[in-house]
Amino acid sequence: MRIRGAGEIARSAVEALLITAENSKASNTKEFVEEIEETARTMMRTRPTAVSLPNGIRYVIHRVREGNLTGQTLEALKETSAKACHEFIENSKTAIERIGEIGARRILDGDTLMTHCDSSAALKVIETAWKKGKKLKVYVTETRPRFQGRITADRLGQLGIPVIMIIDSAVRHFMNQVDRVIVGADAVSANGAVVNKIGTSLMALAAREARTHFLVAAESYKFSPETMFGELVKIEERNASEIISPSDVKYPSITVANPSFDVTPPEYVDLIITEKGIIPPQAAILLLQESLGVITPEELEEFQTYELHEEESV
Repeated sequence: MRIRGAGEIARSAVEALLITAENSKASNTKEFVEEIEETARTMMRTRPTAVSLPNGIRYVIHRVREGNLTGQTLEALKETSAKACHEFIENSKTAIERIGEIGARRILDGDTLMTHCDSSAALKVIETAWKKGKKLKVYVTETRPRFQGRITADRLGQLGIPVIMIIDSAVRHFMNQVDRVIVGADAVSANGAVVNKIGTSLMALAAREARTHFLVAAESYKFSPETMFGELVKIEERNASEIISPSDVKYPSITVANPSFDVTPPEYVDLIITEKGIIPPQAAILLLQESLGVITPEELEEFQTYELHEEESV
């Protein structure tokens, strides 16, 4: 948890590939590819829900394998690897800026917003709208149990944006005062369902009941290609000690569940803001087909390292 946020997680994983490439002791291309792929497998095991991570890994590995198949020398293959890593990291940062510009157009002067957790994309939309001179007020949930919402409140406060911090369970109480909800995403499936920090789906449900617009800001590399072929997005279960100290659980019949993410159905999402433009959730499959058409089901299967369980996935 020292590295938080799906975008930062992806960039850090790709940076690990870059470090591997730059420090490789391989004596031939076969050994180099094996080194890179071993790092890739290690990174893939770290955060099962953050789809941005495997997508970033695939971006680099696809180019490494392509270079190897075309007969690149060892030094050329190292350069190909480093270039792909730098490209992904730079593109991911540019995507955030673009999402901010596009999303800010959907924010009106005088809007009251609500957000959840700590999303760079959602924050960039709010920040950009504010810097364009739009007067805003933002409700920010604490986002238990790790309190990432406090980070969001601090960042907005540094900009001078009026912030009202609330506990997660107060979302419905304040929803009628909100014009727009904007959140990030850790993954978007092919049917437009959004996987995000636990509590997001309840916020979306409250927004729908109150007829408040529910917007999701997500880079295109957070869209899950596996879901095009029937795979599921695994929901990460974190340690129960984040919620309660083990010493406070006094009876063996008590267990603690701590899912880190939940799933918001596409019918609860009004629009998804990406760096490629704004789409309805039903168009997620089209974006995936456009962006990831070069990836085959066989390549996806090779990188699938998790056993997925229907009862905890989408």
